[in-house]
Amino acid sequence: MSSQDIPEENLPAAQAPAHGELADEKHPFADPGLPPHEHRIQDVDERAAKRSERSVALMFTVSMLATIGFIASYVAIDHDKSVYVFPLGHINALNFALGLTLGVALFCIGAGAVHWARTLMSDVEVADERHPIEASPEVRAKVHADFKLGAKESVIGRRKLIRNTMLGAVALVPLSGVVLLRDLGPLPEDKLRHTLWSKGKLLVNMNTNEPLRPSDVAVGSLTFAKPEGLEEHDHAFQNEIAKAALMIVRIQPDDIKDKRELEWSHEGIVAYSKICTHVGCPISLYEQQTHHVLCPCHQSTFDLSDGARVIFGPAGHALPQLRIGVNDEGYLEALGDFEEPVGPAFWERG
Repeated sequence: MSSQDIPEENLPAAQAPAHGELADEKHPFADPGLPPHEHRIQDVDERAAKRSERSVALMFTVSMLATIGFIASYVAIDHDKSVYVFPLGHINALNFALGLTLGVALFCIGAGAVHWARTLMSDVEVADERHPIEASPEVRAKVHADFKLGAKESVIGRRKLIRNTMLGAVALVPLSGVVLLRDLGPLPEDKLRHTLWSKGKLLVNMNTNEPLRPSDVAVGSLTFAKPEGLEEHDHAFQNEIAKAALMIVRIQPDDIKDKRELEWSHEGIVAYSKICTHVGCPISLYEQQTHHVLCPCHQSTFDLSDGARVIFGPAGHALPQLRIGVNDEGYLEALGDFEEPVGPAFWERG
């Protein structure tokens, strides 16, 4: 539709500008300018300004209390507890408390900032001409001046109650995220330094699930073992076997070069951790002529006749050895736990 098709009464009428430039041929519409500034009640009544200040401070204070409530809920409420909330029905109490308190904390900071800006900060509209992108010295000076003016007009220096409560609310809210870091998992404490092996624990064949006797281990054979009492259906089986898995190898005593290895063995039967000290892969390849075991992941090679020292590959430490013996019933048993952490060198073993 062309302008000729629009009824004349619907066309915008030229108005005499109250402020700004007059219309001309190049600019057919006059600059209407800015309307006269109307003062708010807070601008003329200090009591009203004080009321607004207290309202903003109250919202920031509620935010601080909500953040404290978030942390208290996280610590005090059991994660399995449920509550009935109309109309939602039965919901997890911890999730409800965390969502409610964190929502209130964030909302009150936002609401307080908005109320502060609308009632106490300067609301005078300022028209500014567009300028080039580059920052000239004059522009930088103006920015600095505008910043100082904005700080002054925000009354943050004069309204100390607002400033202090705002800083408190903003400082406390990030604690909610810090507390949630606990959900990354329980602290390891010293669990990585210990396994299920202890004095008297029988060596159980991983394939037959039966305790091992010395006669069950032939020279040149490789047998995998686990601690007595650890079953595959156990909840923590994967975590525990990842530390406690054993390689059982029988070597002629005369072929064992390391003195401690010979002392910790039984009739040439040696027990070493199955977990590679490079990145924790399970070792499963054994060469009976050389007594070498090979990690299939990165080809780290260990000599089981010489203290399981590294002879090739990226592994940084020898495999930990488990001291073993035979009990009164003739079964192989552990004489204690590993004396060093198993697995990927435990980051240089702490």
